[in-house]
Amino acid sequence: MKKYILTGLLVWLPLAITIWVLLQLLGVLDGIFAWLVIAAQTVLPETLRTDLQALRKIPGLSIIVMVLTLFLTGLAVTNMAGQWIVNQSNRMFSNIPIVKSIYTSVKQVSDTLFSSSGQAFRHAVLVQYPRAGSWTIGFVTGKPSGEVADHLGAEHITLYVPTTPNPTSGFMLIVPRTDVIELQMSVDEALKYIISMGVVAPPLHTASISTHPVTPAA
Repeated sequence: MKKYILTGLLVWLPLAITIWVLLQLLGVLDGIFAWLVIAAQTVLPETLRTDLQALRKIPGLSIIVMVLTLFLTGLAVTNMAGQWIVNQSNRMFSNIPIVKSIYTSVKQVSDTLFSSSGQAFRHAVLVQYPRAGSWTIGFVTGKPSGEVADHLGAEHITLYVPTTPNPTSGFMLIVPRTDVIELQMSVDEALKYIISMGVVAPPLHTASISTHPVTPAA
């Protein structure tokens, strides 16, 4: 009986957690959409306020609005006028005390992680951490520059070593390029391996296994 209960749990647990996460995300989006509707009601005529209030009761409308907003924003900033507006907005936020430190930091990280031209998380590597002889998986994020690079003799690379099972927290390491081993697994496969605490192993890429050190992104 215990065997069957555990088997049933393994079937339903991933589905239940997935549904729970989606419901939590939907709740956050609905809250943001409701706030926008309330803000719009304060500036729109009385005749339109009732219609806006009715929109709040449509389930899932916040997701459609979010996707449409992201699409239209991306479409708008691909031309010269949109780029000018974005540049002016960045300049404005970068000149506001306190706000500029938060905005600039978040923008630099998001541009690095999500930009199509970014170089972060392009390679998964093996690195000895937290001590020699103990190996873990890290992701190449680039190479040190500026003052840090001036103090380091040999060529180094910067790595992000995530924690498990929550990869959103971790450590930034600067290690010699020769101390890491490049992995042929994709970034997605490496993340699954980390999140599952080593249970879900990626397939073996026997045709392309390499022990040569990774070349960092420029």
